Parts: sequence; structure tokens; C-alpha cells
Amino acid sequence: MFFLLTKLRWSSLLGFWLCPSCLFAQVEQTARWEIPVNQEGEVYRVPPADTLGVMVYSKNQGQSIDQIELIRLDTALHEIWRGYVNLEKSLVMSFAHFFQNRLYLLMSHSANPALGFLLIEVFVEDGRYQTHTVKNIIPFQPTEFTATQGALLIGGYYNYRPVVLHYSTKKKQSKILPGFFNEPGEINQIKVNGDFSVDIIISANNSQKRRCLWVRNYDQEGDLQKTTVLEPQEKRSLIFGRSIKTRDDHMLVAGVYGRNTEYSRGIFVSTISTFGEYTTRYYNFADLQNFFRFMRVNQEKRVKKRIERRKIKGKKIKFSYRFLVQEVIPYRDQFIMLGEAFYPRYVYQTRNAPAPFYSLQRTAGYQFYSPYRSDQVFDGFQYTHAIVIGFDQEGKVKWDNSFEINDAKSFQLEQFVKIAPSDEKIDLVYFYQNLIRSKVINGSQVLEGKTADEIKMLNPTDYVNKKDIQPNRLQYWYGNHLLATGFQNIRVSPDRMADIKRRVFFINKIRYR
Repeated sequence: MFFLLTKLRWSSLLGFWLCPSCLFAQVEQTARWEIPVNQEGEVYRVPPADTLGVMVYSKNQGQSIDQIELIRLDTALHEIWRGYVNLEKSLVMSFAHFFQNRLYLLMSHSANPALGFLLIEVFVEDGRYQTHTVKNIIPFQPTEFTATQGALLIGGYYNYRPVVLHYSTKKKQSKILPGFFNEPGEINQIKVNGDFSVDIIISANNSQKRRCLWVRNYDQEGDLQKTTVLEPQEKRSLIFGRSIKTRDDHMLVAGVYGRNTEYSRGIFVSTISTFGEYTTRYYNFADLQNFFRFMRVNQEKRVKKRIERRKIKGKKIKFSYRFLVQEVIPYRDQFIMLGEAFYPRYVYQTRNAPAPFYSLQRTAGYQFYSPYRSDQVFDGFQYTHAIVIGFDQEGKVKWDNSFEINDAKSFQLEQFVKIAPSDEKIDLVYFYQNLIRSKVINGSQVLEGKTADEIKMLNPTDYVNKKDIQPNRLQYWYGNHLLATGFQNIRVSPDRMADIKRRVFFINKIRYR
């Protein structure tokens, strides 16, 4: 059954401008939209909707029922329509995904996963929506959500075992995808290809207790087409990987390897033929030209001298990092892998003070328990730098570069740096503490060093203290545009103790040169 959301007037833009001072900057901020936030715990999410604009949604709690508020903005951040969807109070918002002019909202029953999922399918252009009840054949909490032609894919874990549920929006039927494990494993990737087939990568131990990657391909109906098991060399584990299809329908899988699943020693690139035959190349972090460029100059020199001494003596070079491969994209006649290095931070507190609870996190092959001791409290993941690596269709590394991000910290493992390639250069951009930081490279060359642009405000008299850290995010949008979103306490002066004029959720449109 279809319903119609309440439509509003077209002219509800809160901020729009061209920034003359930014015309020669690496990034330009061309529009802004904001909405007042009344409660500290109020949450807004912004799924980009390509050239249809963006969708803004939040959940409002009521006495007997809850509501989802939906707002559509066009690419100039003008408000097009706004409406509400009623929800049972037992439902929580899990994920949102835009696909083929529709926004899919996945709701789950937090108290009883066996009740299944509620799927809300919103037609972005006019605000109509319909709901789907998705039976949860195996009760699990979702950790992944994406869409393909005529179907939705929901990934998660049941008793630490990976599970992927396929729901057909046409047949209104759900099934568990075949080929998963009875043993614990990690979902590395659920990726939809251009032909709407799906590649799923799972990392798990084989019978010899060595960490391997299972690469499975499904058609859009959820039928298993092919399975390839990538096995590492002796005394190595394949911790994490992401895939991409090549022009000749072969596959590349790029990721990190190590001795165990806690730390990685370097990257690997596997090339897989259409027959499932594969070749894997390994690259120690020490083999990369710019991996240590995030360090201070003298520290980098000491590390490189140490590497040379060990090479001369014929000794093994071992560097251990927690490292996530975030994405693999095509570029000219090559491919680019973007990854980020991080480490967990802990702070001490007095034993009499209550410690906040942080549960076990299972992300990309890494497991974290906190606190380690009763007087240690987990204080987030500290990021150090991003690595960009170019390699050819055979998996041979051609160049590498880095981008220091040692000022960023998050309580969830997420992708900070976004990559924007063009014919003559590659822009690297991230957003943290109300500053948009960027760097421009061309292969291993640095064309423009790290720069920082303050996020533009609605009024020239508005101030945001840089140390007043609020959640913010940078997302891909359409063409050469990005979305900067987050919360701000806007004050009457730069002083951190100054009175707060208003608290807002904002969206800034970013255009990179």
C-alpha cells in the first residue's frame, strides 16, 4: 500500500552563497542548510540522493508511537518536501541506503531480533512510501545494509557467525544467502557491481587455523555463482580485503596481511581470473615510499635508516599497524586503494568514578575490549594517517602517497578521508573539528600540502569554538561535490565559555576544484 508524505512549500532554504574568498581555494563551500536542535541526544542522518539532492531524517519519540521525520533538499539545499512516518516504539533505526531514486530505511526490533525487520521504501521525488515486513529467518542484529536491482541485502552476525539475508522487494520474500560458515568469521564487504551481481568477502580461519578470505559472487536473485578462497603464504594471515571488477571481468582484491588478526604487516593485492585462479602479491609497509611520511621529519629519517640497515644485513623488516582498507576505485588505467591507520586510546580515571561501558566491537578483523583494567577507560580510536596506493591490473604497485590525519579521533571505526581523483591530480579531503582539511597529489608527488578551511557559517557574526568537538561527517555526493554535516553550538563570541546562541544540525555543500 502506498501513502503520501505531507508536502511543504518549495522555498525553505536557510543559507546559500558563493564564497568570493574561496574561488581559488582547493575546496569551495557553496551552500548551507541548518535546522535547530532542541535536545542534546537528537540525531539526524543525511543519506545523499545523487542529483536528486539529499534526504534528512530523524526519529522523534512520542508517548504512544514514534515518528520518523523526512526532509528532501535539492542540490542547492532548498527544501522540497517534508513528511512523517509513524512507527512502533519497539523499532529502532538501523540503516539507510539510497538506490535508484529510492531511499530504503531499515528498522529493527532491538529487544527481540526474531521479530524481523521493517523496511520503509521512500520514493524520493514525491515523498510516497511503502512498508515491507522482512522475516528474520535467523535472529541477528544488522551490521551491513545495501541494495541491488529488486532486492535488499542485510548482513550481520548470529553467535559470531556471519549471516547475509536477501530480501526481494518484488516477491516480498527473504532468504539466507547460501555458502556461509558454521565457524566465526568477519564480513569484510558486501558490494553491488555494475551488472547488479553481488560480491561478498568473509575473513575466517580455515582448517589449518590460518586466516583466509572467502570471495563469493551472487546474482541479483541471491543465487551463488562462484566461490574463491584466497589462502595466504605460510605464517601469514589475510586480515581484511575489498574487491573491484576489472574491464575483462577479472577481480582484484586489495587488503592487509599480518601474523595475526590484531596487527597488519603490510598490504596484499590478489588478482582473480574468471576461472577462480589467483595470484597474490605482498608488500611490506617498509616497501612503500611514503608510508612513514606522517611522522616528524627526523623520526621518518630514523625509521628509513633502520630499514636500510636491516636490508643490508638481510634481516626481516617488521612494522605492525592497525590498518583498515576503506575503498578500492578505478583510476585511468590503474586502481587506487585508500586505507587508514589507527590505534585505540585509553585514559586513566580514579577508581571511585564509575566507568562507562563499552561492548566488544568486531570491525574489519579487529576486536576491542575496554577497559583493559578497572582504572582504564576507552577514549576512542586515534587516526594517524591515510595511505593511497596505485597499482595496475596485475596487482603491481606503481606509486604510493600519504595524508597525515593525526588530529582525528572517533569512538567508531569509520572512513575519514575521501578521495576525489581527476585526470591530472587526486584530492584527499577530510572533515574534523569544524575544519575541512585537504591535500592534492599526483602519484607519489605532492602538488599542494595539507591545508585547512573553516566550515562556513550562515551569518558572519556566528562563532564555533574549535575545541567544542561535536559529531561531524564528510560524505560523497554527486560529481565533484561532497557533503559536510554535523552539529554545532553556535556562540556569540569565539570564547568557549561564551553563551550559546543556538544549537543546530547543519549541511554544507562542498565543491572541490
